[in-house]
Amino acid sequence: MLHKNADDIRQTLEDEIASGEHAPGTRLEELVLAKRFGVSRTPVREALRILSASGLIELKPRKGATVAPLSLERLVEMFEVMAEMEGVCGTIAARRMTTSELTFLRHQHFICAEAAQSGDADHYYAENARFHALIYAGCHNEFLIEEVQRLRRRLQPYRRLQLRLKGRIADSFAEHQAIVEALDAGEEEAAGRLLKAHISIQSHRFADWVSGLNATRLVPETT
Repeated sequence: MLHKNADDIRQTLEDEIASGEHAPGTRLEELVLAKRFGVSRTPVREALRILSASGLIELKPRKGATVAPLSLERLVEMFEVMAEMEGVCGTIAARRMTTSELTFLRHQHFICAEAAQSGDADHYYAENARFHALIYAGCHNEFLIEEVQRLRRRLQPYRRLQLRLKGRIADSFAEHQAIVEALDAGEEEAAGRLLKAHISIQSHRFADWVSGLNATRLVPETT
């Protein structure tokens, strides 16, 4: 598949970095990328410049582009903001979701149940992402949707990792159940509080999660 402009290339690489296909420290060589996308090096260079500005990659003289490392402190800060944003989504969605949107959400919750029973963390994560996307859409606030989706993409590899903790999938699904009930009842405060808690990483769980990772360079699985 050919990509004709820098934005196409940027979006593809952004998705691949967010999904963990390119781990921190991976070199992204202009010539290799140009051949892959069937373009000159100019749009590749522009795409890499944009990715550098977003913090996803680092550009260094004579070393080229590498996927940026992510410090533990920075990751904690990003999760804190994500929790707040999801809470806002829950509050607004409880007020604005239509009957049909709630029906779709309940159906997706059922699909999440099947994924949870499979015990496959990656499968559950994919369905979990669709569940949250329906809540975002239910906000009917395009700016909020864009911002929360952008941060979610950045955190995606790490959110998937925490589902591999023992019992986390079952806990996540139970949290979804409470969220669905609050949204269905139009309980704004409860929906916001539950979604914020759902995303927040409690100190003991976070410690379990990072125990096998380097304290200054977090490397997502490349599956």
